[in-house]
Amino acid sequence: MKLKFAIDKKYDTEIAKGFGFSDKFIKKMDKKYRSILPFLILTKKLYQKSWDEIGEEFSSYIEKKTGYKWFYPKYECIISAVIMGASNWGKSPKIVRGWWENPYFTRRITAHELILSHYFEIIKRKYSREKLKDGQIWALAEIAAFALTSLTKDVNKWWPWNTEYYTNHNYKHLVEIQNKLKPIFLKSKNFNDYIQEGINLIKKYPNINPKGIK
Repeated sequence: MKLKFAIDKKYDTEIAKGFGFSDKFIKKMDKKYRSILPFLILTKKLYQKSWDEIGEEFSSYIEKKTGYKWFYPKYECIISAVIMGASNWGKSPKIVRGWWENPYFTRRITAHELILSHYFEIIKRKYSREKLKDGQIWALAEIAAFALTSLTKDVNKWWPWNTEYYTNHNYKHLVEIQNKLKPIFLKSKNFNDYIQEGINLIKKYPNINPKGIK
């Protein structure tokens, strides 16, 4: 799997709307892009260079750990003027990352967003019979991404400064579920077993979503 970074104001604006940015803010996107475009271009080059140093190895790592090849040969990462990070919930091979980070520090979150997309694809293609809601898939995808980017020895060579965050994040309503799935992740030799355990558990939370557990 190859990841290419790109600048796309139209897509960035659509994502900003989806995140709930006000109409007043959206109207200022053109002005914002004019002021920072040279830096977006530079950021794209820096992010690409940093990612290319680990991309092939990371791609193989995810295929080996999950047992699933990437569903697309190429993914695109839009450099956003306003959004820290976003996946697409399995709708297309496209993710989003904010432009203002250190190009090396940004690796882990970029990997996280890619794993979210990969996990959504696995569930929707291979586990559709489970009839999970998008919010439930999101929760399991987030937990899997946190696990795959922090709990294995492999990640220490890609972002050694940022591996102790498995439950240190903003989605506090996921922590209890994460703690239940952590030993299963560490012990499972087959990722499908981990997926199934997660599905069995998340069915107890039919209305879970990024905002909380209703």
